[in-house]
Amino acid sequence: MTPNRPLAVVTGGSSGIGFELARQLAARGFDLIVTAEDHDRLHGAAARIRAEGAQVETAAADLRRFEEAERFYTATRVTSRPVAVAALNTGSGHGGAFLETDLLDELEIVDLNVRATVHLANRFLCDMVYEGEGRVLMTSPPAPAAPGRFQAVHDASRSFLRSFARALRAELRGTGVSVTALTPGPAETAFAHRAGPDGVRPGRQREDDPALAAEQCLDALFSDEDETTAGPAKARAQELVG
Repeated sequence: MTPNRPLAVVTGGSSGIGFELARQLAARGFDLIVTAEDHDRLHGAAARIRAEGAQVETAAADLRRFEEAERFYTATRVTSRPVAVAALNTGSGHGGAFLETDLLDELEIVDLNVRATVHLANRFLCDMVYEGEGRVLMTSPPAPAAPGRFQAVHDASRSFLRSFARALRAELRGTGVSVTALTPGPAETAFAHRAGPDGVRPGRQREDDPALAAEQCLDALFSDEDETTAGPAKARAQELVG
């Protein structure tokens, strides 16, 4: 890695929006440390980004487990370089009536969507405040504006992340550190396919392009916006007002 380039970390960086966030951060001049649970997919994604000339390190981890989330954080610290951007993009979900789904599956959603994000946000934000600068992006898992049936825990986790990001942004005002919440549309991602048949609930709009969503959210992050949606719907709205 090149010390004169800023460092970004991306969780869930092996596919979908996470991969595009990593790829586009590299294109914007960042070195990268990326993590995901699937070792093979993570290394394949890193190789694709390196092929475009970027510097990428990997640290496979199951962030549902405290010790592995801590190990990933430690891997970013051993570089002795401050993290300029932390894209916290982990997310998991599945469909089904709450009383019919497996409790352990539901608790794993909480562990990954909520607990892991809180854990890593604490670690990275403490370091950023010490340095006096930094940006954190929190990706809320795709969900409708109102809580949806048959995804009760998943949709609640999305609401938690939005509230959490807003609160942190307010608390950190004046520190040089910002927090931006991203709410993507139903992008074509591994998460979407885990969420249900073809990743789409009845009435869902067509899937957004992960590359477009990542571009829009990074624009929002570096413009210091507090919250943004992403995908074709946002692009169409911008065209109408522009």
